[in-house]
Amino acid sequence: MKILISTGGGDPKNYVNAVAAAGGEPCPAYLPGAHPAGYGGLVLAGGEDMDPARYGQPNRGSRGIDRARDGAELALLDAFLGAGRPVLAICRGCQVANVWAGGDLIQDLGPEGNAAHQREGDAVHPVQAAPGSLLFRLYGPRFSVNSNHHQAAGRVGTGLRVAARSGDGVVEALEHDRLPLICVQFHPERMTGALTRPDTVDGGALFRAFLALARGAED
Repeated sequence: MKILISTGGGDPKNYVNAVAAAGGEPCPAYLPGAHPAGYGGLVLAGGEDMDPARYGQPNRGSRGIDRARDGAELALLDAFLGAGRPVLAICRGCQVANVWAGGDLIQDLGPEGNAAHQREGDAVHPVQAAPGSLLFRLYGPRFSVNSNHHQAAGRVGTGLRVAARSGDGVVEALEHDRLPLICVQFHPERMTGALTRPDTVDGGALFRAFLALARGAED
């Protein structure tokens, strides 16, 4: 099954390896066309910040803005979710999905938040999963993940619910009430396969759950 991976143009190997290990055929692309035909699902990869004009704010610390990518990925969400194809939105992808649903972003977590969530390499910390969420089913109520972000979901978009938070209250995962949309602020592609680490859960379980959703959407 082909899985489209929307990237920022950098090296997508960690996403490619994670999708392949979960049983999918990874198809990475920068600014792909919004056509779900032929793909079982979509992964929105990490990257730089969205243009805050997309959620009605002036720039208060957003950086590395790629407006073409913003537009392309919002269109991809319309196309894939409109066709009932599942989406796994990771880090920046989580933020794009929240804005797509009408939410907004915290543009900078501030000195304390940045120290906890962004550093050289990955910042590892525990999160609390909401009962009934996919993450709760996969990993239980409390588990450790990695982080590398200075922004996060603020006002949560329509149809989305918070599926996990870190101890300081930062949104670490969102799920949609109706649509096959799974959003995580952490990086499961850097917690599986050769990158499996003893201080976090196995991110591969999330990719396997995503591929199972994609196979179910095909049936």
